Amino acid sequence: MSKIIIGIDEAGRGPVMGPLVMAALAFKDEDIQKLEWLGVKDSKLLSALVREELFERIHELVADFRIEVIEPDAIDLSLSEVETNLNWLEADTSIRLISEMSPDRIILDCPSVNIPAYKEYVQSKLPERMKIAELIVEHKADVNHLPVAAASVVAKVIRDRYIDRLKVDMGIDFGSGYMSDPKTKKFLEENYEKFPHLFRKKWKSFTNLVQAKKQKKLGEF
Repeated sequence: MSKIIIGIDEAGRGPVMGPLVMAALAFKDEDIQKLEWLGVKDSKLLSALVREELFERIHELVADFRIEVIEPDAIDLSLSEVETNLNWLEADTSIRLISEMSPDRIILDCPSVNIPAYKEYVQSKLPERMKIAELIVEHKADVNHLPVAAASVVAKVIRDRYIDRLKVDMGIDFGSGYMSDPKTKKFLEENYEKFPHLFRKKWKSFTNLVQAKKQKKLGEF
């Protein structure tokens, strides 16, 4: 009987604009080798064109999957509450996605520096029926485990498509959403009040820019 392996990863953790996308992909253990044959690897090591090609091929192999798109306001909320942060938001989302499937092994890419604490948290929140599943939590799981690499590709493609649709709908090329992108930085400077729903307002880059703008306005008096 086939064992079910779930890999979980995210895309869009760092940008000031747009959603965080999380993907949980379930594969039969005999299909894992096929991911390697396809050339699946951590999405950051692949071009956008290759990711798009792999997206369709991965879809043909998955036994089950769950996707969650977390909008900027939900991310801001996670940073506003005393007992949570972005790491715990990822953990809670992972648990929710996993809980809808029936894995024998779960592999998570850990965003926290404290792997034991993160693993313990996830383990404690899993439904009782799933506590017998093997839980692997580690840094660079998207490099070391093909199911997680596949999840990273799917999450990245979904986020990129989301951003591309947004640009078309708005008729504005605001870049990648990362502050290292000059287009994004310029768009934020000119539109942070006009399109507040697009931005992660708890992000340091956002608050720093708004503060600088306010100081400039005061200096004009």
